[in-house]
Amino acid sequence: MCLCGVDYFSTLGYQPSIAFDGAGTLSPIATILLVLVTLLGALPVYRYVAGETPDGVGSVGMIERLFRGWTGKIAVLVLIGFAATDFVITKTLSAADAAAHLMSNPLFTGNAPGWMQGQLGIAAFLLVLLGSMFLKGYDEVVGVATVLVTIYLGLTLIIILSGLTYFVNHPDLLSQWMNAILEGQYELAHPPVEGKGFWVILAIACIIFPKLALGMSGFETGVLHIHLVRGTALNPSDATARIANTRKLLLTASLIMSFFLIGSALITGTNTLIPAEELRLRTDAAGDVQKDVHGNDLKGKAVDRALAYLAHGESPHVLCPFFGPLFGTLYDISTILILWFAGASAMAGLLNMVPRYLPQYGMAPQWVSAYRPLVIAFTVINLIVTWCFQASVSAQGGAYATGVLVLMTSACVGSWVQIYRTVPESSVEGRRRMIRLIFFGLVAIVFFYTTIANMCERPDGVVIASIFILSVMIISLASRIIRSNESRGKGFRFIDGAAQMLWTDIVLDGTFRVLVPHRPSHHSLADKERFIRNKHRLPATVSLIFLEVHADDASNFYNSPLISIAQENGRFVIVAYDCVSVAHTISQIALEMSCRGDPLDIIFGWSKGNPLMLALSFVLFGQGDIPNLVEDLIEAATKDKPSRPTVIVG
Repeated sequence: MCLCGVDYFSTLGYQPSIAFDGAGTLSPIATILLVLVTLLGALPVYRYVAGETPDGVGSVGMIERLFRGWTGKIAVLVLIGFAATDFVITKTLSAADAAAHLMSNPLFTGNAPGWMQGQLGIAAFLLVLLGSMFLKGYDEVVGVATVLVTIYLGLTLIIILSGLTYFVNHPDLLSQWMNAILEGQYELAHPPVEGKGFWVILAIACIIFPKLALGMSGFETGVLHIHLVRGTALNPSDATARIANTRKLLLTASLIMSFFLIGSALITGTNTLIPAEELRLRTDAAGDVQKDVHGNDLKGKAVDRALAYLAHGESPHVLCPFFGPLFGTLYDISTILILWFAGASAMAGLLNMVPRYLPQYGMAPQWVSAYRPLVIAFTVINLIVTWCFQASVSAQGGAYATGVLVLMTSACVGSWVQIYRTVPESSVEGRRRMIRLIFFGLVAIVFFYTTIANMCERPDGVVIASIFILSVMIISLASRIIRSNESRGKGFRFIDGAAQMLWTDIVLDGTFRVLVPHRPSHHSLADKERFIRNKHRLPATVSLIFLEVHADDASNFYNSPLISIAQENGRFVIVAYDCVSVAHTISQIALEMSCRGDPLDIIFGWSKGNPLMLALSFVLFGQGDIPNLVEDLIEAATKDKPSRPTVIVG
C-alpha cells in the first residue's frame, strides 16, 4: 500500500493548490464530490478489476480482452500511451513540486548558492537519483516507500487536525467562508455559472470537480502491483487471497486519502487560514506573471505548497504553537522525499506494464524486457519531459489528469463489457448482473464526463498525451517492421496425442524429403501432386508431404502452430492451425523436419502482385511473398548451408 501511496498520497503536496486554482473557495465542495466519485465509482470499479486481473494487467489488460487482432493491439497501444503519460508525468510533476518545496524553504534559499536554486536543475537531479535507486534494486525501493509514507502521513495529519481544531474553536471562520460563497464570492476569475445560492454552488462544483482529478491517482498502480500482494502466509501465490488483500489495500488507501483530501481542502481552500492571494501567481498590472532574479515565476507563498505554508507558521492565524521554521523544514523534507519517491510507484507501474505487452507484440526490442536498460530509458525520457516543461507543476497538471482519467474510464468500460458478456447461471445471478450493469454504466458515464470535461478545460493535456501516444505508436510499428523477419517460433502444439506421435515419427524417420505447401481451395491433393511431379520431374519413388497453413490472428508476434496430421488416399498432409504467419510456419516446420536428416526441398509456385502490397500483407496479415520470405527466414536461422532446406520456386 505504501508503494501505491507514494503516488496516491503524495498528491497532497500539490493537490490543495491545484484545487484552489481550479475551484477557488469552492474547492472543499468540489473535493467532496471528488471523494464521492472515488468511493462510489472508482473504488468499486477497481475492486472488480482486481478480481478479473489477478495477473496484474489492470485496465489495459481488460481492454485487450475486448478486441481481437490489430484492433486490440492498437487499442492497447493507445492506452499504453495514456498510461505512459500518467506514469511519466507522475514522476516529472512530483519532482518539480519537490523542487518547488525545496526552493521555498528559507533555510535552503538562505544558504544554498544561486546556481543551486533553479527548479529545473533540482527536479532533474531528483529524477536521476530516483533512477539510481531503481538500478540498486526493487526491494530497497519498497522498504524506503514504507518509511516515507508513514512519516509523511503522520506529519500531514498533525497539520490537518490542527487546522480543523482551529475551525472548531473559531467557528466564525467557517461561517465567513460559507457566507462568502453563498454571496457568489468564489475567488474564480471566470466561474462557469453566474449567480449565487446553494444550487449555483452545486452546479459550479459539478462542472469544475474534474479539475481536481489528480486526487484519484493511485488506483491503476494498485491493481498493477497485485502480483506483489501476498495471498496467505502458507501460500503467497494464492490468487483468491491475493485478490481479497488487494481489495483491502484499495479500500484502505481510498478511505485514508478521502479524509486527507477533504481535510486539506477545508484548511487551505476557504480563504481563511490561507489568504487567496497566497495561492495565486504574482502578476503585474498587465496581467503578466512576474519573474524572480533566477527567472522563475513569482508565486504566492502557498502555491504548490499549501500545507507546507501552514506548517511553517506563515498563516495569519496561529494554528499550533510549534508550527514554524523547524517543524516546517521537517515537513518540507518529508514532502520532498515522498514527492521525489512518488516516481517509484510510477516507475514500478511502467516496469510492470511495458515488458508485458510491447515485446510480445513484436513492438519493442528484446532489451525492453530487461530491468536496468528500461530504468535508464525511462529516466532519460523523464529528463526530456522535465526540460520541455521547465519543471513547471501547473503546466503538467492537465496531462497528468488526462492520463489518470482515461485509464479509469477504460477500467469502467472494460468492467461493464466483462459483466455484460457474463452469462448468469440463475435468475438471482441474472438480477445481480443487471444491477451491476446499471451501476457500472452510471459510473462509466460519470468518468466519461469527467474525462471529456478535463480535456476541454485543459487541452494541453490531450496534446501531451497525444505526443506520448504518437511516439508509442511510431516506435512500436517501426519495431514490428524491423523485427518482422525474426524467428518467432515458440514450439508446436498438437491437436491430440496421435498427431504428436505421428509428427515424431515423420521427423525421426526422414522418409519425406519434399515439402509441398498447399492451398486446399485451389486444387485437390491429387491434382497438386500430379502437377508437382510433372513440373519438377519427380518420380513416384520420391515421397511428398503436403502442408496446409491456416493463418489466425496475424497481429500476434510469436508463432506456436497447432498441428494436425492426416492421411488422404495415401498422401500425408500436415495441417497447421492458429498461425500468425504463413512464411514463419512453413520455415519452422521445414527446419524441424530437417534437423535429424537430409535437408528438405520446399516447392512453391510464384507469388504475384505489387511488391509493396506483398510486403504490407506480410507485416499486417502474415501473408505476402511466401517463397522469398521462407528463404530469408531459413537463411537467418541456419548458418550451415549443407543442412539448410532448399526453397524451389517454379
